[in-house]
Amino acid sequence: MKQTKVWEKIEVDSEVQIQIDYFLEGFESRKEKINLRLEDFNNIDKTDPNKIFEELAFCLLTPQSKAKFADISIKNLKKNNLLFQGEATEIQKQLSGIRFHLTKSQRIVEARETFSNFKFDYSDIFSLRNKIANAFKGIGYKESSHFLRNIGFGEDIAILDRHILKNLVKVRVINEIPKNITPKKYIEIENKMRKFCKKIRINMAQLDLLLWSEETGKILK
Repeated sequence: MKQTKVWEKIEVDSEVQIQIDYFLEGFESRKEKINLRLEDFNNIDKTDPNKIFEELAFCLLTPQSKAKFADISIKNLKKNNLLFQGEATEIQKQLSGIRFHLTKSQRIVEARETFSNFKFDYSDIFSLRNKIANAFKGIGYKESSHFLRNIGFGEDIAILDRHILKNLVKVRVINEIPKNITPKKYIEIENKMRKFCKKIRINMAQLDLLLWSEETGKILK
């Protein structure tokens, strides 16, 4: 396999090599589906504020909740015309399977107001991520990265949830999962992950979907 040959020049122990080969083999078997999913993200109409806000609201719901439940909840809100105009008390009733639904329903309402005056400058994704994390309550670096990936800007940024971090430990990109991740620590780990991705010739967005497909059996968002 071509990607595996890259690692023949890298000194890694046999346990790490086995895990790397497992990643590469998994990617080869899922590459077409992964790339099609990423193409869906890339094709999102970034000039449509409703679609962009929908993706932002989705990422507000995902912390400590499964992506499939966040997706169902967003669909429920759209179906009932609540995503763009519902009150928090109305929104919370539609958040199926979402933890902290009272807080998150209020976060969606607050995000709508912030969003209406927010300027999205996609020329510098890293600056934009920082700006989003500082502007929207309930969205940190992880959620901001998730949002940007979901609208087609994920090739060079990492979504550092515990599942991704666990796998980075397996291949010795990091030594352990940190108890707390500050923005500085986030960028430090992200830089290490980026170097790893370059070595195995898989971009950050591809690796994220690969690892999540291993966890869930599906290529979700």
